[in-house]
Parts: sequence; structure tokens; C-alpha cells
Amino acid sequence: MAVTAAQINELRKSTGAGMLDCKKALEESTGDFEKAVDYLRKKGLAAAAKKAGRAATEGAVGCYIHAGGKIGVMVEINCETDFVAKNENFQIFVKDIAMHIAAASPTCVRREEVPADVLEREKEIYRAKARETGKPENIIEKIIEGQVNKFYADVCLLEQAYVKDPDKTIEQYLNETIAKIGENMSIRRFTKYVLGEGLEKKESDFAAEVAAAAGM
Repeated sequence: MAVTAAQINELRKSTGAGMLDCKKALEESTGDFEKAVDYLRKKGLAAAAKKAGRAATEGAVGCYIHAGGKIGVMVEINCETDFVAKNENFQIFVKDIAMHIAAASPTCVRREEVPADVLEREKEIYRAKARETGKPENIIEKIIEGQVNKFYADVCLLEQAYVKDPDKTIEQYLNETIAKIGENMSIRRFTKYVLGEGLEKKESDFAAEVAAAAGM
């Protein structure tokens, strides 16, 4: 069933779980608030949310190299203690996220990091396309909202579908890992390197090369 933004916000305030998790919980429970809370608790997501306010200043920087050294990723993931930073589940998560970034190419961790001018440019494009359909303005705004959410899902790491399990988002995978290890965790930042990116490749003049080789 369709759920409203107000329902999602209420559940999010109550449990602290992520927006997408709250939306899914309400959909699975046909809008029943208590059932949605139970759904999040069973998934370990409400438990993860309770840990969200705790400081996470330890952790690890993970690396992933792909395509014979032509693509590289570094990602910083924080947790609360050095003990957990050495935990196998934490280390697996760090490696998985680095690999995902290499494959999915997000531009930021969360939607709050998308520059305002970039977002506004996207909205203007969506608005122009929507107006061509001749639909009323109130419908156009809903179309834009849907398109913006898709945009976030494309560029924001936490909202991307996890490449190894497309049925869950990276945020859901993060919350599952938090529930499993019992500490707050946070994906802080990442960098992706692509060999030669941003460099101008010199285009050789084949005819001139042939002439030079022939002594002409």
C-alpha cells in the first residue's frame, strides 16, 4: 500500500531507523504503526537506531583495487572501539563497501552532501520534462519528488542498491551490521580513483608519424 511522508516521519522519530527502512516497514505492515515497529525490531534496525547517537571515532580505512590496477577505492568507516574495528564482520563490511563503490560509483555518502546547485539543476530538468506532459502543477511536483528520490538512489551511497544483494540498500546493510556487532558504525567518506581520469590523452597524428619514420 502507499504510505505517506507523515507516517514515515512518525515511525522514523519513534525508532530512529532510516527513512527507506521505515517506508518498507510501513508497506510490509499495510500502514499499521505497531506492526511496522515490530518489523524493524525483528530486522534489528530499531536496535541499530538506538546506537546511532553514540560516538564512532575508531574504525578502519579500507581499499579495493580493480581492473588490473585501473580502478581504486579508499573508504573510511567508523565504529566505537578499536576492538570492533578488528572484528571479522566489521572488516568484511569495509571490504564490501569499498568494492561496491568501485562498481556503483556513488558521488557522496548521503543526500545531505549533494550540492544545492546540483540538486536544483536536476529539479529544473525534471520540471521541464514534466511540464511537456501537460499535467497540473500539483501532479508535476509529485513527479519531481519521485525523480529526485531516484536521483538520490543513483548518487548517494547509503541509498544505492547493494551490488551483492540488490534487494537491500547500503543503509540497510549498514544497519544489519550494526545490529550484528552491537556498536554504532558510520560510513564517513570515500574516494574513487580511475586511472587517467581528468587527463587529456594526446591524439597522435598518424600521417605525420609515418612521414617522420620514412624520413620525409
